[in-house]
Amino acid sequence: MKSAQYFLGCCIVVLFLFNCESSKKKTSEINSFSKRSKYTKLKGPVFGTTYHITYKDTVNFQKPFDSIFAAFNHSLSTYIPNSIISKINKGDSTIIADNYIIEAFKKAKKIYKESDGYFDPTIGKLINAYGFGSGKEQKNLTKEEVSVLLESKGFEKIRLKDRKISKPSNIEFNVNAFAKGLGIDVIGRFLELKNVQNYLVEIGGEIRARGKNPKDKFWKVAIDDPNTDGTRSLSRLIELNNQSMATSGNYRKFKLNTKGDKIVHTVNPKTGLAQESNLLSVSVMKQGDCADVDAYATAFLAMGLEKTKTFLQNHPELKVVLLFADDKGEIKEFSN
Repeated sequence: MKSAQYFLGCCIVVLFLFNCESSKKKTSEINSFSKRSKYTKLKGPVFGTTYHITYKDTVNFQKPFDSIFAAFNHSLSTYIPNSIISKINKGDSTIIADNYIIEAFKKAKKIYKESDGYFDPTIGKLINAYGFGSGKEQKNLTKEEVSVLLESKGFEKIRLKDRKISKPSNIEFNVNAFAKGLGIDVIGRFLELKNVQNYLVEIGGEIRARGKNPKDKFWKVAIDDPNTDGTRSLSRLIELNNQSMATSGNYRKFKLNTKGDKIVHTVNPKTGLAQESNLLSVSVMKQGDCADVDAYATAFLAMGLEKTKTFLQNHPELKVVLLFADDKGEIKEFSN
């Protein structure tokens, strides 16, 4: 099983200001902050990255979380050959889509339309070709090869009817771009069903926060500066008031081809190119689901700075922090 390679990791790491240290081993720690607060902290590996879950309750939900992650992987992982989405992509017309697939499809359709196709969950073959997916990499793609691969995308060509997904054989349905966010939402909803009102769920830098932290304040997180030299510095602090947040960027996850050109992990669905723009980091916040902001962050990175600003004028519910390079190469910030 290749679940250790599951989803593309977010390039920007969000740091927790309540000392949520990373670990490769799955551990459980109850109430590391104060005996009175009765918070539980769980952490471990998932989706090729790590998770940190902190919530106000003394009940250890590790086992149900493990079950949720396993079911989620079985549904949406393109790295698992017998997952539901893998069978759909192989053309098995008898497969019944589960609730994870259906929610992913409906959310993808909404944001695909809103973003004018800048968020497109059918560019999996292009992502594979650039070496950032589960499929075979093609070294030094030519313009002609990119043009051919562009013919294998187009979310408008996929249909969902009677819990079955139909699509052309050359198109791959791939929700890796916002699957971490959706997985976070599933965990958050589970906690809410258990009457947990104060929690923070983080997977690979994406976050869903509700209620207050152990200090009885809104959860605070920090955004990294877009440093390309491997160093870490903080750009600014964000307070999450019952919000979800996702961050995406190209300054860490990139490759150099034999010509020395930088190939970034964000592929522009319009052009099929994986070129870096002046928009280096995108953080999106809103009340509601993390899957939504995860998808918007991906779309904005593909749109670029000016198109993203225009988009935001019609979507006041979205709050952003955009880090970009000006004409002199200096890092600037735009926020709303």
